[in-house]
Amino acid sequence: MENKTSFGVLPDGRTVDQLTLRAGSLRCQIITYGGALQSLHVPDRDGKPVDVLLGFDTLDGYLAQTCFIGALIGRYGNRIAGARFSLGGRDYTLPANEGENHLHGGPDGFDKRLWTVASLTEDAVFLTLRSPDGDMGYPGCLDARVTYRLTPGALTIEYEATSTEDSYCNLTNHAYFNLSGHDSGPVTGQTIQLFAGQYLPIRAGSIPTGELAPVAGTPMDLRQPQAIGARIDEDFTQLRLAGGYDHCWAVDGEADVLRPAARAASPKTGIVMETLTTLPGVQFYAGNYLDGCPRGKGGAPYAKRWGFCLETQFYPDAPHHPGFPAPLLRRGETQRSKTVYRFETAG
Repeated sequence: MENKTSFGVLPDGRTVDQLTLRAGSLRCQIITYGGALQSLHVPDRDGKPVDVLLGFDTLDGYLAQTCFIGALIGRYGNRIAGARFSLGGRDYTLPANEGENHLHGGPDGFDKRLWTVASLTEDAVFLTLRSPDGDMGYPGCLDARVTYRLTPGALTIEYEATSTEDSYCNLTNHAYFNLSGHDSGPVTGQTIQLFAGQYLPIRAGSIPTGELAPVAGTPMDLRQPQAIGARIDEDFTQLRLAGGYDHCWAVDGEADVLRPAARAASPKTGIVMETLTTLPGVQFYAGNYLDGCPRGKGGAPYAKRWGFCLETQFYPDAPHHPGFPAPLLRRGETQRSKTVYRFETAG
């Protein structure tokens, strides 16, 4: 069965492809614009396929949206304070695209690039992107390589990057999940569990203070499953600063080892999703700012908290915090990471 079709044409005339992966009862669609995950159908407790990803039916939706829906993020996922960093005795200035800060690789990040299909099979696609020296202010020519692989019970994303100069690199994916179905409404009744005893408090602008704070005794304690909406609007400084959950948690266990980061579930469909990663952190974002998003697939009116993100990553603003794990990509070396979204159903 053909699993590569045209999804539309960019204003400059380049064609965007839609790629379909299948494995067992799972089906996933990806577009080459932004390398974005467009859909992911998984069976509910009755065996009925449910599309658990927010996305758009047309390329126009992706071009118009500003929420990074489904996209690959680079060179640096999350924020860099002041849109600058120093490396090797040199100062680098990046474009500021969120106030005075640099967010998700800048205004022309990897989410707005046309990725190349290097190989495609029934259950996997290998995408590549070359980012030239100086791109969005970053040093070195960087080659990013991402593999999406579907198995009967999981979607795996493998990231690789190399650079011709020392640089910072923090690749991730910005999928929005709704385990009751992308068009089912707010996710506040779905449950979340984070395997993390510490999180990164933020200051204004969602920039980390540099502290790793214990979650115990705060609404940031998600070590036991609870409804996403249970404490999200409590009068707690960190929640007020971000309009709800939009923080990075330090995943328990040893980095570079694939281990559980999160577990989410929908009581409505019975779909359970476990997130595993080799990366040190996971940004749990509850879709607090989805209002104003273009209508999604089937005309779904995506709005506040209609989807949640589990963005596995190095810590935000790590170049400014020597105590954070450094996403420093040395010249000629290869940075590798893996994230797995594993699915099952509960009665």
